[in-house]
Amino acid sequence: LEDSAPVAVLVQEALQECLPAVNVPQVVLDSVDLSSGTGGLPCGNPDLDAPGLASGMPAYVMYTSGSSGVPKGVLIEHRSVLRLVINNPYARITTEDCVAHGANTAFDASTWEIWSALLNGAKLLVVSQATLLNPARLNHVLIEGGVTALWLTAGLFNEYVDVLAVAFSKLRYLLVGGDVLDPVSVAKVLSRAHRPRHLINGYGPTETTTFASTYEIHALSDNSRSIPIGRPIGNTRIYLLDAHGQPVPIGVSG
Repeated sequence: LEDSAPVAVLVQEALQECLPAVNVPQVVLDSVDLSSGTGGLPCGNPDLDAPGLASGMPAYVMYTSGSSGVPKGVLIEHRSVLRLVINNPYARITTEDCVAHGANTAFDASTWEIWSALLNGAKLLVVSQATLLNPARLNHVLIEGGVTALWLTAGLFNEYVDVLAVAFSKLRYLLVGGDVLDPVSVAKVLSRAHRPRHLINGYGPTETTTFASTYEIHALSDNSRSIPIGRPIGNTRIYLLDAHGQPVPIGVSG
């Protein structure tokens, strides 16, 4: 809160005591009285022709994990979210899909989960933390909810690859990312007669808004020791640089 310096904090009454002692106005959502209307506040979408509105305006600030030091706040623009989920061929979510949302909203996997569904007219199935950490329960919820698109961290994918076999078989898209994929776990999924229609390895730091590149996995060689991160998604450029920040030639490691 000190780093981002918000003008206000939206909070539920039960969570107020969890907030650190900072001098920021709080809006307690439970106590807001909307019974007599919204007090003149706008109830619809903003006027897109109004001056100043542009796709380059900030949508939110997402903090990095801090694995390389202190977590950094990354300002994400509206157009970055749009390019992630609209008209991007790596995952064509439609009105017929149901996307699972189990990621913490402080993790940018949630950006893909929420907006790939809402901006494409799909259903969004919210998965509780308790369910996410119970693989047998998660398998049941995904099947009963008719989930067709699922994003899992590499760690959960490796851990749940056997328990979620039936749920995986119902998916159009299974996206995995956040860490290095285990080829052994991937091979298990690919060896099954019934498997996700599309199994995708997604790569991207927070600064790139969830994914910078993706790789659809169709098959693995017997001696595969790693999974490619693929090529940039639509409306994204990737630069491979050497230790001096200069572009490397084709075929040279960066």
